[in-house]
Amino acid sequence: MTADGAGLDSGLLSPVRAGTPVERAVGDEAWLQAMLDAEAALARAQAGLGTVPARAAAAITRAAHADRLDLRRLAVAARESANPVVGLVRAFAAVVAEEDPEAAEYVHRGSTSQDVFDTGAMLVCDRALRLVRADLLRTAEALDRLAVRHRDTLMAGRTLTLHAVPTTFGLKAAGWGLLVRGAADRVDRLLAGGLPVSLGGAAGTLAGYLQYAAVDGASAGAAHTAAYAVALTEAFAAETGLATAPLPWHALRSPVADVAAALAFVTGALGKIAVDVQSMGRTEVGEVAEPPVAGRGASSAMPHKRNPVLATLIRSAALQVPALAGALTQCLVTEDERSGGVWHAEWLLLRECLRLAGGASHTAVELCEGLVVHEGRMRANAAATGALMSSERIAAVLAPLLGKATAKRLLSEAAGTAERTGRPLADVLAEDPRTGSALDPGELAELLDPAAYTGAAASLVDHALERHRTT
Repeated sequence: MTADGAGLDSGLLSPVRAGTPVERAVGDEAWLQAMLDAEAALARAQAGLGTVPARAAAAITRAAHADRLDLRRLAVAARESANPVVGLVRAFAAVVAEEDPEAAEYVHRGSTSQDVFDTGAMLVCDRALRLVRADLLRTAEALDRLAVRHRDTLMAGRTLTLHAVPTTFGLKAAGWGLLVRGAADRVDRLLAGGLPVSLGGAAGTLAGYLQYAAVDGASAGAAHTAAYAVALTEAFAAETGLATAPLPWHALRSPVADVAAALAFVTGALGKIAVDVQSMGRTEVGEVAEPPVAGRGASSAMPHKRNPVLATLIRSAALQVPALAGALTQCLVTEDERSGGVWHAEWLLLRECLRLAGGASHTAVELCEGLVVHEGRMRANAAATGALMSSERIAAVLAPLLGKATAKRLLSEAAGTAERTGRPLADVLAEDPRTGSALDPGELAELLDPAAYTGAAASLVDHALERHRTT
């Protein structure tokens, strides 16, 4: 590797996104291409309104390919202007001039760095979010299948890490699916509403665009000025495939904050699955396992281990993105009509959010489509506490007969005795005259059966799946 490339980010410290589709979609070349796409779209929009020659717009569009520019040189040159667009415009105009010297005069006509960068950023976000959305929907479908298959699979429900009452793995999978679909819905709303183009000129007034429009032959009357500003913004949005914004947003950073919030929810939803898989996959629990892949999860020191790689990668993203998203939300607090530092601080934070969320969503597909479920271990683990998990049920049955407080105290004492002595809870309760007079042994055994105390778990799964199907 050359000295110039020694510091480039290859993903070594971020394996969750290394080699995934989102990495290419938000890499330096993709970002450069998005800014060139913005420049070309602007020229076409202006040409459509008669303020840039059609021939010039065509030449600009033909030249707008990232591989015609030196990325590293642009990056280093950005140190002299604090943003990459100044050098980009200069280098791009030179490329256009090679084909059509007159067309080069119309590159970046009336524009400003932030319009190009922010529009490019929204193009990058749009492309990355579509990858995330597709992966989230695949993950949700995999979780639906798990919920159907394990609708009635008994397992111990756990609260504060301890066995609580019985539940089913189907209900857990349906809950995971609800979170993932909620994340997909948030991404859908962003995409459906349209991420906005940025078009404001030097200080959000579009003055440069209007002045060049007048120079290039359009009327400069007040009514026409307002109409042209609206028409240019709409044409620019149509050329990029993005939306219009109510106002120029150089210092109104809600589009970036909205993307950050959605990505924080995406990784949080996937992180819940990851941490559950890690907990349920512990050696002494063994209820689920990641899909087996030869060589994956090997320890550098312990030959017997197969570590939960996919869940670990997802969880790492889930811990990082909310922090980065919080910093992006803080960037709403920006001064004047353009910030000296706040805008610049967004760039890497936004890209890292996209990278991590995209990597996590891609990884979640593999995890959920291939998750191995050990039903036998779920039953065995539930049997470890067995009837104790149904103590709530017996207390409820006895409450009308003994009073709620007395019934709860009776069950607490009986459960404590059963745990200390290792005797079955049914035997301890049967010896208590208060229980024996209210319930015969058969009724007691039936009420203490964990499999018969999963409440509405099955119907909740059915309801969730039906809701997904109808919406």
